[in-house]
Amino acid sequence: MAPLSTASRVFARSAAQAIQTSSKTSTNTTARLAAVASSSFSTSASRNDGSAATFKSPFRGTSKSDQAPDFSHYLSKKSGNANALFGYFMVGTLGALSAAGAKSTVQEFLVNMSASADVLAMAKVEVDLNTIPEGKNVIIKWRGKPVFIRHRTESEIAEANAVNVQSLRDPQADADRVQKPEWLVMLGVCTHLGCVPIGEAGDFGGWFCPCHGSHYDISGRIRKGPAPLNLEIPTYEFPEDEKLVIG
Repeated sequence: MAPLSTASRVFARSAAQAIQTSSKTSTNTTARLAAVASSSFSTSASRNDGSAATFKSPFRGTSKSDQAPDFSHYLSKKSGNANALFGYFMVGTLGALSAAGAKSTVQEFLVNMSASADVLAMAKVEVDLNTIPEGKNVIIKWRGKPVFIRHRTESEIAEANAVNVQSLRDPQADADRVQKPEWLVMLGVCTHLGCVPIGEAGDFGGWFCPCHGSHYDISGRIRKGPAPLNLEIPTYEFPEDEKLVIG
């Protein structure tokens, strides 16, 4: 084997020193890490006297914040039944107040949605029949529409009943249109285009609509012209003999 040169001997010596230094450093680092891990997980065991457990941090000194808080002074001195009774009372009170508030809200909403006094006043109209002589018409306003009230004579009643119902465009007997034969109550709106017919006119002695020539008889039934239906009968009643309430 040939002897090593000077450069080779220097390189070999440097490598050996580097390996030795690395081994020592690794050994020291491992020892320090083991010491830190051992101190990090060290805790004081709970003592028999009931004192609070503590945690010792390896990164800072011991302080009050390291100790577990004591909440014993927040505990109620009353019994469990007393606390439950108070809880039930609070829940019941809150439920009652919520129900009262909901009732008031719904009631106010319904009151606001209901018809006002002036609308209710227009919903019904009371008429004194003593002011209408026999054989005459009276026109009143109800819900924005004209209403014809006719105090019919005996001859007019007989004429209305003598008509052949089957020959009418809108077949309807006179008895089906009145509650009392002498009183005819109907809306004064032509069933063709909504005009207001003229009373005591036309070819049949009833009402005549000059707009398009519709003729109605003494019972308000269409007899001639373009109107398809009889004059409409509103809802009405006789609370007294000489009182009429429409609506």
